[in-house]
Amino acid sequence: MSVVPSRSGVVVPVTVWIVVMGRLRGHAITLVLAAAGLGCATAPTPKLVDAGALTPTLLVDIRYAGPNNFVGAPIDGYDAPRCLLSEPAAQALGAVQEDVATVDLGLVVWDCYRPQRAVDQFLAWSLGPPDPVLAARYFPNVAKRDLVPQGYIAARSGHSRASTVDVGLVHLEDGVPLDMGTSFDFFDPRSGENGPVPEPARANRARLRDAMERHGFVAYAPEWWHFTLAREPYPDRYFDLPVR
Repeated sequence: MSVVPSRSGVVVPVTVWIVVMGRLRGHAITLVLAAAGLGCATAPTPKLVDAGALTPTLLVDIRYAGPNNFVGAPIDGYDAPRCLLSEPAAQALGAVQEDVATVDLGLVVWDCYRPQRAVDQFLAWSLGPPDPVLAARYFPNVAKRDLVPQGYIAARSGHSRASTVDVGLVHLEDGVPLDMGTSFDFFDPRSGENGPVPEPARANRARLRDAMERHGFVAYAPEWWHFTLAREPYPDRYFDLPVR
């Protein structure tokens, strides 16, 4: 689970979600979020594109739609295993896929747009009792109660702005992942930019980072899998409509 600090502390309270389903360059969803309160301006209408439909060669493995994640259960708001993103982010991700395909590689996508209710569940989970099995797999060197203080879980996630993705590299022919030194959502300094991992894994991380940066994404240093579109269309908004 990865996070990016907010550029603004301003969050419009949202109490009503109106979904207008439509098509925009393939499969797109137009979401209208109605803000509540006297004199409160309506939040912008985010256009969320199904990146997996836009670029069918992407390997989409949305971990929070099932139990294969650090919580060990499906996460609130993930009603379907879809990679929804803002239209610019989805197009940029498709360009990265075309780029790495020239060397017989592809992208595997583990998370895209993340509803705020999912982030809230992560926060609540972090306050619960220890789970030795999950800890051994995802955070063996960090106490569960310290995941928030150490920045692995936060109250606001860049994913909720719809232009952040968690991705890795796979061999295009068979989908076998490249060695990155740690697994996805491994909460440990080894997952960071300067983490002590073998040279082949470091080279693979650099290959992924370079490809993402060539197409407008910015890396998040503590997590090798986490990238945000530099020119994201909703830099100060956090959305909560479920993925369906």
